Amino acid sequence: MATTPELIYGYIKAGLECTHLEVDGDGQHFQAVIVSPAFAGKRPIQRHQLVYAALGDRMREEIHALSMKTLTPEEYQG
Repeated sequence: MATTPELIYGYIKAGLECTHLEVDGDGQHFQAVIVSPAFAGKRPIQRHQLVYAALGDRMREEIHALSMKTLTPEEYQG
């Protein structure tokens, strides 16, 4: 089954508390805006690691490329 933005959205939403989530892409390359209180006090690499943990093995097996903008709710509002 082809990976879709909707599938990635569901994977992230199931594994990470998000107050806002957008996922777009063409089936190979995906972009996501992820807003989560879990990102508070974390560096960008740590935020990405939280998303990778939510995606699990799918990041290696199903998702070719994912660029992410990871923000706390306060950063997203500001």
